[in-house]
Amino acid sequence: MWPYPKILAHRGGGTLAPENTLAGFRAGLQYGYRAVEFDVMLTRDEVPILMHDPERGRTLPGSGKIAETDWAVLRELDAGTWRDPVFAGERLCTLEQALDFCQEHGIWMNVEIKPATPAAARRTAELTAQAVARRFARDAGAALPVLSSFSFEALLAVQETAPQLPRGFLVEVIPDDWQARLAQLQAVALHTNHKHLTPALAAAVKAAGYGLFCYTVNETARAAEITAWGVDAFCTDRIDLIPADPG
Repeated sequence: MWPYPKILAHRGGGTLAPENTLAGFRAGLQYGYRAVEFDVMLTRDEVPILMHDPERGRTLPGSGKIAETDWAVLRELDAGTWRDPVFAGERLCTLEQALDFCQEHGIWMNVEIKPATPAAARRTAELTAQAVARRFARDAGAALPVLSSFSFEALLAVQETAPQLPRGFLVEVIPDDWQARLAQLQAVALHTNHKHLTPALAAAVKAAGYGLFCYTVNETARAAEITAWGVDAFCTDRIDLIPADPG
């Protein structure tokens, strides 16, 4: 039900490096992590980049929406100083760069499709799925990434564009119709916030035959607790506290 790594570095390197950057992936590797979660969003000129926030201001200087800014502008911005001056000059990472790095270093990926706007859900999903499918068609022996999203429409687009790619339906709180939605998507797993999970819900998901993935678990005691409930995998910011999956 979950043939993938059990512990993932959240946004590449957790809280130890700028999120969704190559520096983050390098930080994860330093702590033995060969499984990551990261976010993908489109620029105005439809370049898939690793980005969580729809607007600049937290991890990028200045202001403005990512979906309304071209890659030629975004690529020049400092994406590292906000985290620590030691990362000054770190640049945003494109999906292609992330795929290059992860395949080179044997890192498994949970790719979260994060449309900057609801209208962009389908296009973001299509371009992300095409890029991942194209890359892994050349690396048939590698474990396929799981593509996940809070956007049901995005996952439907993945299903249509590259049905061979495994899909994870991402929710903050597990809805009453979770099983019907997973069936419609032909998803492999339900992804949810561990804070709202209960032993009964975990048991129901597992009994239905799906993988169960949680975000974002930063305490060892909580990790042990939800694992005992049947949770298959989780991502963490505390890659310095929670040991990587020995795999």
